[in-house]
Amino acid sequence: MTIASSSPPSRLPLGGATGAQSRQKTGRSTAGENQGDGRLAAVFIAPALLGFLVFLLWPTLRGIYLSFTDFNLLTPEKWVGLDNYVRMVNDPIFWNSLWVTVEYVVLNIGVQTVAALAIAVLLQRLTQSSVLRGVVLTPYLMSNVVAGIVWLWILDTQLGIGNEIISGLGFGRIPFLADETWAIPTIALINVWRHVGYTALLLFAGLMAIPNDMYEAAKVDGASEWRMFWRITMPLLRPVLAVVLIMTVIGSFQVFDTVAVTTAGGPANATNVLQFYIYGAAFGRFQFGYASAMSVALLVVLSAITVLQYRLTRAGQTDLG
Repeated sequence: MTIASSSPPSRLPLGGATGAQSRQKTGRSTAGENQGDGRLAAVFIAPALLGFLVFLLWPTLRGIYLSFTDFNLLTPEKWVGLDNYVRMVNDPIFWNSLWVTVEYVVLNIGVQTVAALAIAVLLQRLTQSSVLRGVVLTPYLMSNVVAGIVWLWILDTQLGIGNEIISGLGFGRIPFLADETWAIPTIALINVWRHVGYTALLLFAGLMAIPNDMYEAAKVDGASEWRMFWRITMPLLRPVLAVVLIMTVIGSFQVFDTVAVTTAGGPANATNVLQFYIYGAAFGRFQFGYASAMSVALLVVLSAITVLQYRLTRAGQTDLG
């Protein structure tokens, strides 16, 4: 008996035409999705990019150009080359303003950083109450102008409640904002009062990133709070502290409004910080070319200080592994 042989059913090899078509469709869909994501990202980035170009990049480039001109809004721009920079180098008031600004920055940053670090550590080690954090941040919610006016009233030599308290304690009244010796330290402490809470919360956020296991292990080994602060907290907080210092130093060099509403640069240029002097040259005497040259000089100084701070504090590195 002969059994008829039947041929096996044909099968498409793996990775044949069907697989190739599937991969092509998948590739096209992935490319389409990427293009769609790119367009969506461009839509969200466009407002910020436009704001950067219009309100930051263009004014910066325009200011650099004006620093080489004689421009006063009343006459056409006149190219004068390096004349404004030569005038700046020979201007004793500019150097006095720069020195006054440096004095303010040193006082403000020194006191603010120490106080903010102490507050942040206390918030981390003792309590993490949201209410207390809100109380700490409250002065920062007040504008610099309002804070300056309030403290101007408080520290008024004749009628201020601060001097009334000092007088009631048997001491002489202190002209905080009217004396060359007291003016800059007073303005520095006013801004410390306003910004210390915000700086403390930035440092507190950095402290919260430190694993609590390290503190528990140190306690088991018998380490004190002071020893844990120097051996654990400070080394691991260094990158955050470095960034906070860069931000606060840049902000301090640009102090203006507190000076404008309290002392207006006086007495005898004792509080004539660089930003206030630039403002007076531009909008008081309409010397926009010279004011632009001083602004460019301030930009160069801040850029150099930022790079130096970044490298010395190793802000881009962390000890957390």
